Amino acid sequence: MKTLTLILLLCLALTVMAHDYVPAPPQDHPILLKGGTAFTITDGTLEDTDVLFDNGRIAAIGRDLTPPDGCEIIDVAGKHVYPTMVATGTSLGLTEIGAVRATNDAREVGRINPDVQTRMAYNPDSEIIPTTRSNGVGYAQIMPGGSLLQGRSCLVNLDAWTQEDAVEVSEVALHLAWPAVTISTGWWEERSAEEQKKDMIKNREAIGRTFDDAHAYYLARKANPNIEIDSRWEAMVPVFDRELPVWVHANDYRQIEQAIAFSRRYGFRMVLLGGCDAALAIDLLKENSIPVVYGYSTALPNRSDNDYDQAFIVPRLLYDAGIPFCIGKFSATAVRNIAFDAGMAEGFGLDHDIALRSVTLSAAEIMGAESEIGSLEVGKKASIVVSDGDLLDFLTHHVTMMFIEGRKVDLDDKHKELYRKYRDRKGPGAGSGN
Repeated sequence: MKTLTLILLLCLALTVMAHDYVPAPPQDHPILLKGGTAFTITDGTLEDTDVLFDNGRIAAIGRDLTPPDGCEIIDVAGKHVYPTMVATGTSLGLTEIGAVRATNDAREVGRINPDVQTRMAYNPDSEIIPTTRSNGVGYAQIMPGGSLLQGRSCLVNLDAWTQEDAVEVSEVALHLAWPAVTISTGWWEERSAEEQKKDMIKNREAIGRTFDDAHAYYLARKANPNIEIDSRWEAMVPVFDRELPVWVHANDYRQIEQAIAFSRRYGFRMVLLGGCDAALAIDLLKENSIPVVYGYSTALPNRSDNDYDQAFIVPRLLYDAGIPFCIGKFSATAVRNIAFDAGMAEGFGLDHDIALRSVTLSAAEIMGAESEIGSLEVGKKASIVVSDGDLLDFLTHHVTMMFIEGRKVDLDDKHKELYRKYRDRKGPGAGSGN
């Protein structure tokens, strides 16, 4: 009886953690957004411009477009029209409440899991998804966690009934967390400095053995396609074929240096994720053509002798060096703020158009989805955000409409529900500040 009660309570808890906003139905008539300022990303900023879309695709962009029969016309004069933002490196839909184990499915047991696929665990009913959409994020890369070889990420749209409906790109990258290179002195660290050093060496050796074994399997499969399949190494075949990139999670300059040397040794396509010390590795990144998914645009200095704005200026330094980059946010709850991270980069020298690109088309390009999303172009998916003001500005940012593939998305969320609840509260103490 106790076991049954526990199971029922767990099921109830999981039900409470699911949102009840209904995904929008497929677009069934043309829609014309009339007279807004269109931030196309690829063709500049177009004032007093119409955007027409039908069957989930952008059909025309221009002034004074003639609406087709049955067209819904929405006046967006004075508003800003953007492509939906694209988030990278998130655990959205894999984790809900950090302190509740049953709501976390971001990592598998063990350190070597190349065959893990996040699309299998993604929860499209996460309560965090609507709050993310409300800020203008329409797509997100769902990334696995873990200590070494973590698994494969996917790209999803954020308005879907099921995993199958959500997935846009089933496999974006294989993820590798590069071993630490610094000695931890935190109160939580129980290992001695010597023990930590030994573990660092063991972890680097484990990665080397893994890639050696996987590459041997790759060569054997090429020579004889009928050999017995090993699901772990089979998942790495596209890596050695250079079809699937490896996103290496690294922050310290020494990690970045070691990871790049490792990528050259095995010949895989590398993307740097994190990049806290990217400013120190500019020449190395450029020389090896390594794109960067930078996640620290609003971070504090990570060294006592760094300038206060060290983290803020990195996007501009990457752009000036000609290194492909995008701005990401590596947590489920914080990902909704990527617009403001891009705005911070703009405030510290990055051009507004490039800052906007860093959370739209540049992110799509690094994930190989640029032909479908990331900009306002005829033929692309009609994934569009309308804001009263500048999407990257804390003060004027106010998303009023979102369309994902032509579907008008419900922008209600838990935050707005709570706002309405306490705004309308009546009775003793209401409005008193108690």
